Amino acid sequence: MSEKISVFGTGYLGATHAACMAELGHMVLGVDVDEAKLSKLNAGEVPFYEPELEEVLQRNIAAGRLRFTSSYEEAADFADVHFIGVGTPQKKGEFAADMKFVDAVIETLAPLLTRPAVIFGKSTVPVGTAERLALRARELAPAGDDVEVAWNPEFLREGFAVKDTLHPDRLVLGVDRNRPGRAEEVARDVYAQLLDEEIPFLVTDLATAELVKASANAFLATKISFINAISEVCEAAGADVTVLADAIGHDARIGRKFLNAGIGFGGGCLPKDIRAFMARAGELGADQALTFLREVDNINMRRRTRMVELARESCGSLLGARVAVLGAAFKPNSDDVRDSPALNVAGQIQLQGAAVSVYDPKAMDNSRALFPTLSYANTALDACEEADVVLVLTEWQEFSKLQPADLDAVVAKKVIIDGRNCLNPSQWRAAGWTYRGLGRP
Repeated sequence: MSEKISVFGTGYLGATHAACMAELGHMVLGVDVDEAKLSKLNAGEVPFYEPELEEVLQRNIAAGRLRFTSSYEEAADFADVHFIGVGTPQKKGEFAADMKFVDAVIETLAPLLTRPAVIFGKSTVPVGTAERLALRARELAPAGDDVEVAWNPEFLREGFAVKDTLHPDRLVLGVDRNRPGRAEEVARDVYAQLLDEEIPFLVTDLATAELVKASANAFLATKISFINAISEVCEAAGADVTVLADAIGHDARIGRKFLNAGIGFGGGCLPKDIRAFMARAGELGADQALTFLREVDNINMRRRTRMVELARESCGSLLGARVAVLGAAFKPNSDDVRDSPALNVAGQIQLQGAAVSVYDPKAMDNSRALFPTLSYANTALDACEEADVVLVLTEWQEFSKLQPADLDAVVAKKVIIDGRNCLNPSQWRAAGWTYRGLGRP
């Protein structure tokens, strides 16, 4: 049965969720305060790069199942099922998550709810948030106790967000065990098509659902930092971390995914989420439990510094050196530059006096907005023009497919540093290049 759904927030999470809920046959209203973003979305344009999303968006707008508004009144009137998909950035000057956007949705929406309604939180929040918001929603809403808050965390990978919404590897729903209501029944209705595919559906208490998301991100961050710590040992010992990762990855208990050594993780989720998790554990008096995440964070930041050191070693001095940076997005198939290791490295190298030229297939506009002082090239070859060293910092296929012959005539010196271990070292060395990879001899 199709539902009338509103989705608050139209960033990566909200816009994807809104479009995909419409794809499942529901009538969906996306809500945001940003009028420029709304006019783009209503015109069928996604304001960021996410493969497949534009087609899903346009198809459902054309079918009349999806539209966007800035009116909370319209949303409250239209839907009885509401999803919160707004951002929870890191607070300025501290580790904790800033909850002002999530709180604002409840403060604005709840007073307009005159009928029974279920609010599903999707944003990544500190444990205890759902319970607090549920209490506030019941206080504010004319419908009172007929308003429920449940938590339904997302597990989207940027670059695969549509697939991860329509065919997730699991659905998690946290409900208030002390106030049994309609949340599970409504969620089963919303996700009926997914449940027909026999996708696992785990119903938990509110706190567990909030912690599932935080724990998943903490585990992934730990796995990446683990292999990066091992890569530091490999460099010291003259071993090859990529072969090592293949070898341990064959063990089913360990698994090969996320065991790629390089310049570490970034983006709008992992860095701020592990910091918020540490901060919340401290507030709960369980700070000892997550102290290891501080080292996970340290290892991750250290990889960026190591990349700058390698660039400096290759040039003798960065002062006056010409450095090509291939990649600006924090990962391939995305234009997201939030906490991007690639841009961070490019910025540090420029501060040390180098002329840096950056190219990325999708993230140029976002990079310019964040780092206007860097130079930007129109193609990979343009970026490498007269370069003393080439740095590969995001593993776009376009870069991993580069051949030495593509760059031979363009660069000043045949030196390449592979920050993602995505190139074939022997191929580049055979062509007369100096090749450096992270954690490789």
